[in-house]
Amino acid sequence: MSSLSNIAVIQFPGSNTERETFMACHRVGLNPAEFLWNQPLSQLSEFNGYIIVGGFSYEDRSRAGVIAALDPIMQQIKVEAEAGKPVLGICNGAQVLVESGLVPGLENNRVGVALTDNKRIKQSHVVGVGYYNTWANLKISTDPKRCAFTRTSEPEDIIKIPLAHGEGRFVIPAELLEKMIANNQTVYRYCDEDGNIIDEFPINPNGSIYNLAAVCNPSGNVMAMMPHPERTVNGDEIFSSMKDFIDNNNPTTSHALNFDQQKYEIKSYTSTENSDEWVIDLIITDNGAISVQNALVRLGYDISLTRQTHWEIETNKSPSLAMKKIDATGELYNSNKEFITKINQKKNTRSFLVRQKEDVLGRSKLEILKEKFEISELSNIKRGVIWNITVNSGNFESVINEILETHILYNPLSYECYEIN
Repeated sequence: MSSLSNIAVIQFPGSNTERETFMACHRVGLNPAEFLWNQPLSQLSEFNGYIIVGGFSYEDRSRAGVIAALDPIMQQIKVEAEAGKPVLGICNGAQVLVESGLVPGLENNRVGVALTDNKRIKQSHVVGVGYYNTWANLKISTDPKRCAFTRTSEPEDIIKIPLAHGEGRFVIPAELLEKMIANNQTVYRYCDEDGNIIDEFPINPNGSIYNLAAVCNPSGNVMAMMPHPERTVNGDEIFSSMKDFIDNNNPTTSHALNFDQQKYEIKSYTSTENSDEWVIDLIITDNGAISVQNALVRLGYDISLTRQTHWEIETNKSPSLAMKKIDATGELYNSNKEFITKINQKKNTRSFLVRQKEDVLGRSKLEILKEKFEISELSNIKRGVIWNITVNSGNFESVINEILETHILYNPLSYECYEIN
């Protein structure tokens, strides 16, 4: 290996853009090498920088990036980042950096930002949710010298690069966002081809707060970027900047980011008046729940875990008729592989209902059922996921509380969590 430009391209199960990343690195003179999540961690220190590639690590189960964020390799990446080495997370890699707390870089890597489901809103209507791919214009909104990945760019440079994701919407508390703006951490923002920032689809393709496309940590050596610079030569300046940063011996800047986030309190669930609840279970194996269970077992917890979908359906009249109409549409569950049931209740089990604070899927389903199927009896729909945790050994309360602290079930920035029976 050469002495200055060796880049570990980090791959988790489900990563899929390593080839494009290798090509981008080679174009600017970086020397990339494949590094799998389960290789000996001691080998990581041999590299000068790190790129966590895009894809679908662990198939985005539970939440994009969260299982990978709990893998041991990310603890070593934190050590290398603390030493000043550059770390770039692209798309799914950005989600991993957010869930691991490396971005925005609060004390002790506390989770302070969320990347959640896309919200494509135009003229106050939901025009789309979930996965979306397009080309997007991005404008630098900070001092280029401030970040390891913009050093060779000019102020307010605009690049046009592709994006492809389902959970790319940045959610940040208003007070923290103000501090990040003042701290020059809001690196790239979505704009039109003339550089105008317009907070509406399609200019803002996913509903991100402040039109954010990429943010960095206080030192400027870690950046989480949702679009894909590696897929086009238009994004090469990001990789050439990384090389320039390494060639100049990682000149990080000293900036602090202080934010006292109130601890989230889980409350007991109470359904709204005039509502019915559907709990949906899978006929087939729930591989998503198994992946989350396995991740928690690897962390040392002797638990079993199941997952169910929860719909709270609020009506303004004729509830029985409304429910019959909804059932006939097939919009809320697929009868070929799902069925209506009750919450799984077992000994030594606790159940939690997790909902997005901005329930764009519930809102979308409400619009479809009212407008397409003309179900006028409907007034609101809320969607959630029920996680049933069975503790097989250990102190029950301690195990439950520690699992909740991992945030594997929910990110308190973008989700609400309730205890449900």
